[in-house]
Amino acid sequence: MPDRDSPLLFLRAGSGFDRPGLGQFVQLIRNEVAGGCPFETLVTDDRELRRLNRQFLARDYPTDVLAFPASEEPPQPGDSLGALAISAARARQQAAELGHTLDDELRILILHGVLHLTGMDHERDRGQMARAEARLRKRFGLPTGLIERARA
Repeated sequence: MPDRDSPLLFLRAGSGFDRPGLGQFVQLIRNEVAGGCPFETLVTDDRELRRLNRQFLARDYPTDVLAFPASEEPPQPGDSLGALAISAARARQQAAELGHTLDDELRILILHGVLHLTGMDHERDRGQMARAEARLRKRFGLPTGLIERARA
């Protein structure tokens, strides 16, 4: 994974997105959502997401985003939150199906993943993560998020 000065890594991700713009979004999320705590983001292909999903969650299929918290303890300022892995292929497909840009889909996935890294869990928190994601999507001008899609 990349170091703190380079928190965004692309591996077999293809093209068609604004890498510098996504790097700026990662920094924005670090400062405004992650409390200044760094995190790493790997944008890669379905094969790698499937491998990670199988290895860490025993699910043998690719997914759009995986979050790997650095610790189960709340992070202290400057601590790493952990890492995200995002499938560029899933993001492309979802963006096309939903009628927005690939860059927006990647931003949605980054935001969703970072909320998980901060300790939120939409499957158990009675709507706390859904409300936070909706508020932040609106703030950052992003289309419908993952939790809202799952509810529809």
